Formats: sequence, structure tokens, C-alpha cells
Amino acid sequence: MRLIRTFVAMAFCSQLAVPAHAFGISGAYLAARQASFVSDYSAAVDYFVQALAMDPSNPVLMENAISSYVNLGQIDRSFPIAKRMLDGDFRSQVAEMVVLAEQIDTGDYSGILTEFEEGRTVGPLVDGLAKAWALMGDGQVSEALIAFDAVSEETGLQSYGLFHKALALASVGDFEGADEILSGRAAGPLQVSRRGVIAHVEILSQLDRSDAALDLIDQTFGATPVPVLEEMKAQLESGEPLAFDVATTPRQGMSEVFFSVAGALAGESAPGYALLYARVAQFLNPENIDAVLLSASLLEDLEQYDLATRAYESVPHDHPSFISAEIGRADALQAAGNTEGSIKVMQDLAAAHPDLLIVQVTLADSLRRDDRFEEAVPVYDSALDLIETPRPQHWVVLFSRGISLERVGRWAEAEADFRAALDLSPDQPQVLNYLGYSMVEKQENLDEALHMIEVAVEARPDDAYITDSLGWVLYRLGRYDEAVVQMERAAELMPVDPILNDHLGDVYWAVGRQMEAKFQWRRALSFGPEEVDAERIRRKLEVGLDVVLEEEGADPIAVSNEG
Repeated sequence: MRLIRTFVAMAFCSQLAVPAHAFGISGAYLAARQASFVSDYSAAVDYFVQALAMDPSNPVLMENAISSYVNLGQIDRSFPIAKRMLDGDFRSQVAEMVVLAEQIDTGDYSGILTEFEEGRTVGPLVDGLAKAWALMGDGQVSEALIAFDAVSEETGLQSYGLFHKALALASVGDFEGADEILSGRAAGPLQVSRRGVIAHVEILSQLDRSDAALDLIDQTFGATPVPVLEEMKAQLESGEPLAFDVATTPRQGMSEVFFSVAGALAGESAPGYALLYARVAQFLNPENIDAVLLSASLLEDLEQYDLATRAYESVPHDHPSFISAEIGRADALQAAGNTEGSIKVMQDLAAAHPDLLIVQVTLADSLRRDDRFEEAVPVYDSALDLIETPRPQHWVVLFSRGISLERVGRWAEAEADFRAALDLSPDQPQVLNYLGYSMVEKQENLDEALHMIEVAVEARPDDAYITDSLGWVLYRLGRYDEAVVQMERAAELMPVDPILNDHLGDVYWAVGRQMEAKFQWRRALSFGPEEVDAERIRRKLEVGLDVVLEEEGADPIAVSNEG
């Protein structure tokens, strides 16, 4: 991993906002840099191409145009620029990557080997694996296996070399040799990805070892694997063998090389950098849906929600990962502000797959987040009906339904759900906090509520909302001085939260610190009047908390003389 992170970053960035109508090459270049900075690859391509038209031999412009095309998913349009750049003796990792992709696309494996001999380099991991797969493509299988072994002998790259050697063996029908490697019997256990497990499951199936394949799925993913593995599991249980399709050709093997690098870089480097490799993997093997999903996820990280949505939409409806893609598309639409579109995606998916727990829960969560609690409750009901034997991880479904029930005024049912969630996952901080806080607001079981929230705070001492709950229950119990300590701590953790500042104002008033109380109430109004009862806060500023409580018919507070 450390070796992979030493790759040279290729993205340009700029803090300068540039108007699109800027004149000349400098204007186009600055606009392109700004577009790159915000990962607007479509605009970046347009501006870099404009600049290249005025300065066609500029290596900076060429490299950035290539990167933008690749991240946009239009790799073939970058081929001419990449070749022109390398023909001009300008060294560029991304240009080398693109020219390599074109040679793979045309099946020019002998040309790939020649250029590696002449000093081409894409990066330490890509170089060794690409040479080995090129040897496979050139018909030199024995030499290819030696090349995979050479990668395995490099520090930190053993798992990559062995995994790709296993794929290469499986691609030519040597499933026994592939299993020897993936099982760890050949050279010890490997660190493999989910895709690596899928490959091994397919290989075991080809060896008529369905029981071992099923055991591998259960051991790796537990009782509730993702949909693609659920489908594989069902096929194995029916006695139908799985085809080996992860990498059946050298081109698909090359796709796996770039996917391996993209997966290693994701979360460890800038998303735009990992995206370059994911896009090349996707180009080389459009059926590598894991590469499509990774590209979409990275685009979400870059806040390019339209591009992410398009990537999710490209997953075929009959592919086992279609459900995951639709959930991802719903998330991207939600992040882009299209809540209605997001919920519609999930409603359609839930109607088509009423028996899938993850789909029903995701739809219910979407409705709850949009404050559509009445609609969320029956969907949570459907989800819970699908759970034959509740397990500890199912606490969150009960908790979420409990929140929805509480928000529509069905408190007795909500409380039952919260307590059932705690039966599944005792001392779960979120449940303890929500249930405890709700009981405080209802003036019920205050001693129990205090204990619940104290346990939650102990588990999550840096959670501002849970700390606020502790302060609030102490306030409700009349322990004002103790409440101040907790409320001040909560406000330190989240100083601009309007609700926390409103609560801090109330406890300050209770201990006689009236000037500070009014200051906190004003802060609450300035930070988010739409998130608090603004009219009530203004009334407190006008006449004080004790008068407001009297007007509301609430119990008065005994204002402390301390402070």
C-alpha cells in the first residue's frame, strides 16, 4: 500500500474562480484548472481542448486533457492526445496508461512487451502485472507465470502477483492450480477483495466443489451476503454450476490489473486519482460491473452526482448487482438534492423486490429522512416481517421504525420498538439516547432515562447530542448546576448547533446567569431559526424563561441564586 501511494498525483488544482468567458489561452487554461479543481470533467475537457487548439504541444495541457477525458469515461477520445504527447518525448504516467489501454484494445500484446522492454512505465504494480498478462496474450503462458511470480516476490506485492497468477491459470482452464493459490495452500493466505472471493467461488464450482464454495461465501460474508452473492449462493444450492467469468481473456485480466490498483487507491488517495484506474478497468471490460460501481462511488465522493447516476444506470437490469446499483443511484440523486427522484427509484425497486430486506429498509429510511413518517412505518413493517429470526444487527430496523412511530404520536408502540432494539443490542448508545431523551420530554421514568443516557455518554463521550441529552435530563430533574457542565460540554463539541445553544440558554437561566442565557438564545436564532422554535426563543428573550413556562402552563423552575 505504501508503494502504491508513492505514485505521482496528476490532478491540477486551483483556488481561483475563473469566469467562463475569459479570453485567450490563459482564460481557457484558468477556466480548465477551475473545472478540474471542482472535478467538473466535462467542462475541464472543453476548456483544455480549447487551450490545446492554441498551444497544441503544451505537455501540461495535454496531460490534463487526457486525465479529464479518462475520468469522464471517454478514454478513446484521449488516445490521439496521449500518442502525440509520448511521440513528443514528454513523459506522462496517464499518457502511458492510455496508450497501454489502446494497445490492449487492439490486441497488440507484442507491441506492449516491446515498449516495456524499451522502458515504458505506468507504475510499479501495473508494469509487472501488465507484462505478465501481455505474455499470456502473446501465447507465452510459461513465461507469463514466471512473470507473475516475479511480481509476487516484490515487497508488498505478493498477494497481487499470486491473485493474478490464479486468474491467469483459471483463464486457461487450470482451476486446480488456481484453487491451490487462492486457498492459501500454495504460498500462504492471500489478502483478497470481494471480487477475489467471487473468483474463488466460481473456481470451486468449476471443480464440482459446491459445498466448499458455499462455505466460503458464509465464512466471508455471513448469513446475509450482498445480492450478487445471494444469487450465486442460490445457484450453487440448486446444483447449477457457476461459470468462471472474472477474467477469461488477457484483456479482462488487464482490466483486473487496473481494478486492483483502483481498489487499493480508493480511500487512500484523492478520489480523482483512483478514478483514472477504475475508468480504464471499466473500458477494458465493460462487463466488470464492480469497476462500474467503484467508478460511480468515486464520482459520488467527488460530488459529481450526474456522472455517478449515469454510471449506476449503466448496470444491466438482469445483472445481480443491479439492486446495489439502484440503491447507489438513489443515494446519488438524494445527494444531488433530488429527493423525490431518489425515493421514486427506491419505491420502484421495492415494488419489484418485495422480499429483499435491504431494499425495504432503504426505502423506509429514505421516507423517514424526508420526514414522511406515516409512509415509512408500513414499509418498516414489511421489512420486519421478512426477518424470521431477529439477530443483533437488526436492532437498527426496530430503532428506525420506533423513531417513525414516535414522530407520528404512537408512543407506546415506539417505546416497545426501542426496548426490543435494546434486547437485540444491549447498551446501544443511539437507542439509549433516543429512548432516554424521549422519556425526559414526556416527563416519564426520569431516573431510568438518566441512567440510559449516562450509559450512552460513557460509550460516546464526544457525541454532542448524547451529551446534550444528559444535560437536558439533569435540567428536567432540577439538578441545574450539573446540567450546566454537560450543556457547556455539548456546546463545545458542536458550537454552532442551534438546539444545543437554546438548551444551554435555558440551563444558564435556571442557575441565574440571565445575561449569558440571552446570549445563547440569540446564538441559537442566528445559527438556525428554522431548526428551533424561533417564536418561543424570542418570547424568552422578551420576558424570560420563567414567564414563558408559566404562560405554557408548565411547572416553574426554581431559579438558583448561584452563578
